[in-house]
Amino acid sequence: MPRPSPYMADDMSIQLDQPPTLHPGKFSDPLRTLRGEPRAQVAFGGLRTLWVNTGTLCNITCASCYIESSPRNDALVYFSVAELRAFLDEAQGRGEPLEEVGFTGGEPFMNRDLPAMLEEVLGRGLRALVLTNGMKPMRQHEAALLRLRGERLTLRVSLDHFDAAIHDAERGAGSFAIAIDGLSWLSVQGFRTHVAGRAGFASPPGTGDAAMRAGFHAIFAAYGIHIAADDPVALMLFPEMDARRDVPEITEACWGILGKSPDSLMCASARMVVKRRGAAAPAVLACTLLAYDSRFELGGTLAEAARPLALNHPNCATFCVLGGAACSR
Repeated sequence: MPRPSPYMADDMSIQLDQPPTLHPGKFSDPLRTLRGEPRAQVAFGGLRTLWVNTGTLCNITCASCYIESSPRNDALVYFSVAELRAFLDEAQGRGEPLEEVGFTGGEPFMNRDLPAMLEEVLGRGLRALVLTNGMKPMRQHEAALLRLRGERLTLRVSLDHFDAAIHDAERGAGSFAIAIDGLSWLSVQGFRTHVAGRAGFASPPGTGDAAMRAGFHAIFAAYGIHIAADDPVALMLFPEMDARRDVPEITEACWGILGKSPDSLMCASARMVVKRRGAAAPAVLACTLLAYDSRFELGGTLAEAARPLALNHPNCATFCVLGGAACSR
């Protein structure tokens, strides 16, 4: 499960009281909330984005990684190009409206099959999105990336904050400089490049969305990185996730109250495939955020996973409904 960020206070030098913890009765019944209200569900409208977890191994250990990636965590083992090909064939056979395949981890570039998987996706006329920390594993695949470069390939680099000290506190000393160097290389080489930051992460008072974007704009300008900081897709600012923190449950009535459509959530049009350590075959999960919760493992095929989902996890509320975030565009 996600670990809380070490920077929960508004002032980095002062730790405020921790927020209330989640009531143990919340998110336990798939049909009803703790108050007995009908829980919100999301119908599946067809697969537009297929996510592939390439494996949970990563070259660094972040302080609050929601999937607990590290150089030692191989709970999700490397996904292979043959396994991906089988799911793409199934999607095509089912007539799914598939448009994009996203690759997440761990650090996807640690999986040696990643270039072959990208080639498979792009060769089918689909878009490919790779979530990377932009560090050494990515740079080791420069030659392959240059061969695959084009409008249908996007690399989204994680840069938690425009302040190097804050980013390094999360990802390790010197990691900001290495990520910036990777971003600069991508920009110079003409890759379609995006950045993922964290909204409000370790920020002083007054650092709202506009101030965060201004800070990133200054960094991009200083290093000659061609990313529009005011573009919410090119620079995605994701909400924080902590499954132990108290958040409201989402009821059927919330759609009208919030003015939000269930079709806008990523589980309406996306699924993630993973390979668990020791498993004979891959599994299909509801989304990228719930890799370890067995309630959101939907079977071994896309056909089995094509069913409605109850929003029965704190991340559903924090990230997708109230946070308004989505892993893809």
